[in-house]
Amino acid sequence: MQFWGFSKQTGDFLWGLMFNNERTWFSEHKNEYEEHLNRPFKAFAAELTAQMNARLPNMNWQCHVSRIYRDARRLFGRGPYKERLWLTVYPAEVGDHGPAFWFEIGAAVYDYGVGYFDVTPAIMERFRKSIDANPERFKRLAEGIEALPDFQICGEEYKRPKGDRGEVINKWYNRRYVYLERRCDLGGAAFTPELPELIAEDFMKLMPMFDYFTDLYFSCGDISGK
Repeated sequence: MQFWGFSKQTGDFLWGLMFNNERTWFSEHKNEYEEHLNRPFKAFAAELTAQMNARLPNMNWQCHVSRIYRDARRLFGRGPYKERLWLTVYPAEVGDHGPAFWFEIGAAVYDYGVGYFDVTPAIMERFRKSIDANPERFKRLAEGIEALPDFQICGEEYKRPKGDRGEVINKWYNRRYVYLERRCDLGGAAFTPELPELIAEDFMKLMPMFDYFTDLYFSCGDISGK
């Protein structure tokens, strides 16, 4: 299946789901879900994975696509359907519990970036120790990432900072988890067949940070349980 782009109807369906998150409404709009969200999202995922494998074939990139159905055991008062769909792309060697590139689409915006989300306090402590071991190396890496104008450093910050390592490093150092994100309005490039290529190109720009997270992932095997 070829990806032709998302559409205004993609956003319209997700807006409708936000305000009518219940089974009757979803059943009545199942055809819209399939045509405007599910099929194009899966086609996008396949094309994005192909783009990554074309650029770095030795890494054997895999893709995990979220289901729209929430786990019935974990609704916590929410509707039975997710109001945003997401995917992760990662090398087979890393698997789907380590660092990954990701893409997420909602009613009004889409986001994408790189991060290490399946983390524990012990892993983040190892992250800080890796920075402490060679702060200049990490500072150069962080400065290179900050030179990318459209990405933001994200992740919950500690109320009590873990340390002061200077303005550049502190943005990374004092977080419970950390990731890079670009947020775009749902429109423009998202409505074109070129979107997977554009996202893959941006992922390549983030590859130095992905490599750093990957090194951390493999160094943490004894404390992450992976």
